[in-house]
Amino acid sequence: MPLCVVRVFNARTGAYSATMSSSEAHTQGAPAELGFTVSGFIARPPAETFEAVADPAVLSRYFTTGGAQGRIEPGTTVTWDFADFPGAFPVEVLDVVAPGAGDALPRIVLRWAGTPGVTVSPAGTRVEFEFRSVDHGARTEVRITERAWHNSVAGAEGAFGNCMGWTGMLAAMKAWLEHGINLREGFYK
Repeated sequence: MPLCVVRVFNARTGAYSATMSSSEAHTQGAPAELGFTVSGFIARPPAETFEAVADPAVLSRYFTTGGAQGRIEPGTTVTWDFADFPGAFPVEVLDVVAPGAGDALPRIVLRWAGTPGVTVSPAGTRVEFEFRSVDHGARTEVRITERAWHNSVAGAEGAFGNCMGWTGMLAAMKAWLEHGINLREGFYK
């Protein structure tokens, strides 16, 4: 079962804290930000799970109900469209480490827009996918971390909403890759 943990990130120290009061954030000289990590295990090798995010044709089969445009490549901007949130979202690709690229952990790092005043950066939030090999490559642990919301009620609502979305994405990825079932079909409309 995917795990969803919302944590407070201290931008000054670069560390997460289970709790941080506003007075602690003030005395440490930096605003705190909210972030979370969700994770789950997919019974497919890392290369296949990586491609399920990088390849727009595959991503469109189980996650982006309105379609995806553009392959995930460093320095590009792709678009993801969702039937439940009409309108294409631009997704900036910050970094990609493909499986088989030496000893580096396969990962995809993205940025997409957030609500002005709710996210720490006007550029939006940072999303990092990690694809960890399990059982000698027979399975993959997929971890998705997103951060950069203000430590506020609106920031918590944004973080919790996206946490729910990424947890649903992991469940949909598992159902699609392991069983060929599209969990999102008809779910939102």
